[in-house]
Amino acid sequence: MNLILQALPIAAPTVGWATHALVLARRLRAARTDPLTGLMGREEFTTRALRGIRHPHAAVLLLDLNGFKQINDTHGHAAGDRVLAAVGRRLAAWCGTHGGFAARLGGDEFSALVRLAPDTDLDAELTYGLSAFLSAPLDAGGVTLAPRASIGLCRSAQRPGASLSDLLRGADEAMYAAKRHGHHWRPADPELAQGAAAVRRAHLTLLPSVRRSAS
Repeated sequence: MNLILQALPIAAPTVGWATHALVLARRLRAARTDPLTGLMGREEFTTRALRGIRHPHAAVLLLDLNGFKQINDTHGHAAGDRVLAAVGRRLAAWCGTHGGFAARLGGDEFSALVRLAPDTDLDAELTYGLSAFLSAPLDAGGVTLAPRASIGLCRSAQRPGASLSDLLRGADEAMYAAKRHGHHWRPADPELAQGAAAVRRAHLTLLPSVRRSAS
């Protein structure tokens, strides 16, 4: 008993620091996580994706919901939040089955990094797989909605040695091409990599961690 009492003053600070470290770790995870969808945020995605693109089968995806402003205007922001939360859960689940992860960049824009083998049937995976999964009807608080997204895909194998910023731009170009043509998804075209700057968005070119890593 005396030995136990003697050990208490030594053990107490250790337990205190362990608890403090756990609280700090939880706060850090919360700061890196989008509270609405539970997905990681932009900077955390950048940090992980910089490592993830080293895999030979890595593919970067960008997604933008179609008609999301109309959902907010017609059914209210609460319904819009339910749509975003559902899309986040579904995207995370799909990425989990493809060796990857997803993030919410802001608003109704999402990004993902997955692994797709060279012989993957992309139309089956993205049109009948991801796109169909995302657009399944959901209860948005008294109204049933079926969210639809435009998806852009850029595979690292198409652009050997490309940086994360390059792959994001390729996926961004492809996403806007899909949106313009009314397609579910579209791959980045390597031949258009040099001349498609007109449809690139500056906020993807200037992801903070990518800028720092390139400098």
